Formats: sequence, C-alpha cells, structure tokens
Amino acid sequence: MLRRELPLEASHGRLIRVAAGRIAPGLDDSPLQPEQPWPESVQPLAYWHDEPIALSVEEQAGEDWPDGRQWLSRLPESWFPLISTALQVAAWLRDHRYCGRCGAPASRLDAEFAMHCEQCGHRNYPRISPCIITLVTHGDAMLLARSPRFPPGRYSTLAGFIEPGESAEEAVHREVYEEVGVSVGRIRYYRSQAWPFPHALMLGFFAEAASRRIRIDGIEIADAAWFLPSRLPQLPPPYSISRALIETHLAEVANGAGQTGRLK
Repeated sequence: MLRRELPLEASHGRLIRVAAGRIAPGLDDSPLQPEQPWPESVQPLAYWHDEPIALSVEEQAGEDWPDGRQWLSRLPESWFPLISTALQVAAWLRDHRYCGRCGAPASRLDAEFAMHCEQCGHRNYPRISPCIITLVTHGDAMLLARSPRFPPGRYSTLAGFIEPGESAEEAVHREVYEEVGVSVGRIRYYRSQAWPFPHALMLGFFAEAASRRIRIDGIEIADAAWFLPSRLPQLPPPYSISRALIETHLAEVANGAGQTGRLK
C-alpha cells in the first residue's frame, strides 16, 4: 500500500530508478532496488508498505529497462499508485530543472514536491493535466475508436484534454463531437485515474449518444464503430480506466441494466 508522505527523515531504503519513462528492474521481478544508502541527488517519494522509497532520476535507461506500460501490465493492480507516482515525479524533475519564468537553474525543495528559483522566486509543482475519457453508449452498444498510434486491431474509449475555462462536462460534449461527430445527452461520472504518460489525470464518464451516426475527424481518430457486447474488438489493457469503463458497461448489460440495441 502506498502512503503519500515524503520520507524526509530517512537516509536509506529502497530505490526506484527511472530514465525517460523506463524503470530499472529490481529485486523479485519488481521495480524496487535493494535497500541502500540514499545519495543527496535522490528524491524522497513515499512509503510503500511502510518502507521508505526514493526516486533516482537518471539520464539514460538500460536496454533491459521496461517502460511504464510494460511494468503496469506485468504487476498486480495494487502497484499502480507507486508506478504512476514515480513516473510522473520523474518526468516533472526532468523537465523543470530550469525556471520557466526566467530560465535560471531551479533547486528542489525538501518538504514537498516543488522546484524553487532563487533568482526570481518562481516555484513550480508537478504538472497534472486533466483529461476526460468517455464511453459513449446507445442501448447496449458501445462507441469505440482507434488512434493511429494504437496497436493493430485495438479500439478504446474517447479521450481528450480539458481546455482552459472549460468544465469536465463541457469537454465531454466537445471532444466526442470533435472526434466522431456524435452529440451526447445524459452524462454520468464514473471515477478518475492518474495516467502517468506523462502527467494526465483521467476523469471517466459514461455518455448516452443521441444517434449512431459517426463522422470521424481523420486526425486523432483513424476509425470508430459501434460494438455490441457479443462482438468486441481488441480492448485497452486491464490496468486502464478505459478498460474499466468498458467492463463496467458490460457488467451492467449482463445484469440487465443496459438496453438491448441493434446496430444500424
């Protein structure tokens, strides 16, 4: 279990070594290195099962270092908070070594995740980018789409960043219409998930489509289609909130909460 408290009094413990989104293998097929003294360069991260954990951000990954998605696919779901935290903090430390206001070198503060500029006083914190991720349904059918970046055959739910001044609900309406040309009516919030690729916070929603007519944008979306529970494409990985949205809908349909629909 992850305890989100910085182990500031610890001088030794387990390490997670991260470079460019990859994590070094450690003991017992885990990402945790053996207990060892901590050099001053490491970032105290959290407690994992009451053990202090620190993060070592390194310049170059080894050839045998799996990326974050590989680690999440091989580890139990309980590891997700630790992996997500390590990846997001590592990306922030790598990208904010210099002040974004005046360009002077920034220094890491001990008491919190913060980088401080002594020259102009600017302080920055780990970046978190809110996104909506939405399963659009019409009866039992689900609207799933393909990004050009997906592995062949994989379809997923629709997602996009929330724009300045926009509510999450407004983003659901806008993103769905922009990407697939579908207007949605009733929206239901599901839950959220930190998504460390590299620093998103996914806000999950269900949305009911007003019609099944699809018009893809051809840029962010390469293909989109309606799928019934009896005939599904390759789905997103089990650790993702996208998969959780789909599995929740499938369970509701199986329990009689959905509405039977025929594809048009």
